[in-house]
Amino acid sequence: MKNNALSIVILAAGKGTRMKSSTPKVLHTICGKEMLYYSIKESLRLSDDVCIVLGFEGEKIQSKMQEYFGDRIRFLFQDLQNFPGTGGALKSYCPKYKKVLVLNGDMPLIQASELEQFLHINADIVMSVLDLPNVSGYGRVVINGGEVKEIIEEKDADSKTLALSTLNAGIYCFKTKILDSYIPKLSNDNAQKEYYLTDIISLAREDNAKIAPLFVKLENFKGVNDKLDLANTEEILSQRIKDFWLKKGVIMRLPKTIYIEEGVEFIGECIVENGVSICGDSKITTSHIKAHSVIESSIVKNSDVGPLAHLRPQSVLENTHIGNFVEIKKSNLVGVKAGHLSYIGDSEINSGTNIGAGFITCNYDGKGKHKTKIGKNVFIGSDSQAVAPIIIEDDCLIGAGSTIRRNLKKGELFITYGKETIKEGFFYKFFSKKT
Repeated sequence: MKNNALSIVILAAGKGTRMKSSTPKVLHTICGKEMLYYSIKESLRLSDDVCIVLGFEGEKIQSKMQEYFGDRIRFLFQDLQNFPGTGGALKSYCPKYKKVLVLNGDMPLIQASELEQFLHINADIVMSVLDLPNVSGYGRVVINGGEVKEIIEEKDADSKTLALSTLNAGIYCFKTKILDSYIPKLSNDNAQKEYYLTDIISLAREDNAKIAPLFVKLENFKGVNDKLDLANTEEILSQRIKDFWLKKGVIMRLPKTIYIEEGVEFIGECIVENGVSICGDSKITTSHIKAHSVIESSIVKNSDVGPLAHLRPQSVLENTHIGNFVEIKKSNLVGVKAGHLSYIGDSEINSGTNIGAGFITCNYDGKGKHKTKIGKNVFIGSDSQAVAPIIIEDDCLIGAGSTIRRNLKKGELFITYGKETIKEGFFYKFFSKKT
């Protein structure tokens, strides 16, 4: 799909004040990844020259995107003081190729397959158009004879123009020579004192350039301007993710109740029940995730989890059963059974070990986290605690209610008994009741 005759520039310099947040708009997350991530991901499917124009909190955005894409993308910092606006963003932009696709960083639903359509139209400028009657918030596009004649901003439109259903979706494909000709001619002689990319349309029109409309779907070209848009966009993207994995053979019970993030991977036939959340870079292989369980950046292989279990980041399960109300954190469990009501953190537990209800690894001493190592075929009775750092070797037996504070050697039995106190009739004495 990659087209080496195409450069892509993504505009991501704005503050996004309508988000009402100190977080830059393009760093708000959707299905586990920042919205700008999705625009870049799809762009890299089309071009090896992808440039991100940054402004507000630019260094923070650059750092985060480099975590994902490294040197596969480049960055340009907009001079917002001297050259504000979408046109100002391109004042110092230098593309590598003869065509430039201009995207917006707040459009995370775009897909490379639809963006590729811009390349199949022979025109000096191709601009995206929505056909939506009775919709506000968009500039109107005047089309005549199959070509764009004018773009009129909503605030400048009269009643006849407002009645048009052809709306500017905000994505353009320019021949590079068009940008070279008209970017220097842009003026900020307007109420906002900004340089507008849309002004290129009218300038090019005066010189009889060919400007073609491309009608696109609102779902793919939907912008995110506030928290409501953010929530609606996440619903759409979440459904796309689930549809992808359903087609790959994952079984989902009531998929509308399930949340799966970008980056999650399934291998083999897996079952995901209702109310499950799977987040981060989790990998699920031939496993059954039961109702209302949460899995965060963990690996689950040939295992069943839940219902109502929680795997916190860096947990690895293999051939393991994790049941109701069991929480695992940063632990490796191979061939283990933990049926209910346990917390296992910073641990390594080996095959054949059975963990009774209420077992806790006491891994935090108030200053640091400590490791618990449990060998093979260990039986741990209910309501027990292992105070880390601690090693429990193979074939140990731990009685219910025990607090283990020392390492156990292979084959040992460990039982903690407190002193029993019995006082006959104490209930009646305490509550001043007669027998």
